[in-house]
Amino acid sequence: MAGVGTPHWKRQLRRSKYLYAMFALPAIYFVLFHFIPIFGNVIAFQNYNVFSGFIKSPWVGFEHFKVFLYDPYFWKLLRNTLMLNLYGLLFNFPAPIILALLLNELRAKLFKRFVQSVAYLPHFLSTVVISGMLVNFLALDGMLNRLIEWFGGEQIQFLIEPSWFRTIYTASDIWQQVGWGTIIYLAALTGIDPQLYEAARMDGANRWKQTLHVTLPSLVPVITILFLLAIGNSLSVGYEKILLLYNGATYETADVIQTYVYRRGLLGSDLSFASAVGLFQSVVAYILVVGANRFTRWLGGTSLW
Repeated sequence: MAGVGTPHWKRQLRRSKYLYAMFALPAIYFVLFHFIPIFGNVIAFQNYNVFSGFIKSPWVGFEHFKVFLYDPYFWKLLRNTLMLNLYGLLFNFPAPIILALLLNELRAKLFKRFVQSVAYLPHFLSTVVISGMLVNFLALDGMLNRLIEWFGGEQIQFLIEPSWFRTIYTASDIWQQVGWGTIIYLAALTGIDPQLYEAARMDGANRWKQTLHVTLPSLVPVITILFLLAIGNSLSVGYEKILLLYNGATYETADVIQTYVYRRGLLGSDLSFASAVGLFQSVVAYILVVGANRFTRWLGGTSLW
């Protein structure tokens, strides 16, 4: 018989060749741009020189890490970074859950689709466009200040006042990402057994109690996984938007680790220092994810691994 002596892996490859071909491109992307660059972290322990390369650049050990950690400005950077992420966990993270629950309660399909389309749209706008819109809306002669004046208030310099930056950043993130974030939760909602709702109705549960005792518990595994992933990004914020919105007057609350690295590492050509800080962020993020994963597994049994 044909193929009797063919190894199993060859038969499997031949049978699924189109699936493997589709997998090849993303696999190559991750190898080239995510795995191979890991070896470049070696320059974090060198005084890297572009002309000398990896081999001839002098080794300095943990010197760059010490410079960063003992810098008095480090604590301000860390505070700003953690505060922006804390705002994100408190406000950005629950927003898609709330919107998904509200959309799930809508019975008018046409209106539901309209709301979803409007909510998804900002996700497809580039960060540059979003930032440009914010600058126009929040300027002294912008739409928001005109509304404030119309109601009898005084103009506010939103883009210069440090106290407003975190609110602006968080609110714009909610507006931009809330619609896209609902996709996973809406998919999870479709997987809930309808018999659970029928049993709750037979027990006299109204819509609110059904949401509280059926819908939310069914979403807990998905919420836990996404929360763990958010914890892993706790030292990484959307610095592109910060670079486009902040200025010298708002450094007090807007300057984060990544924007500092951008100025020091790229604009100042201190590549070794930038790599050291990036490696520091990755290690801390790994520790946070592992710790949060163990905690959620101990708490409810749901975890990433």
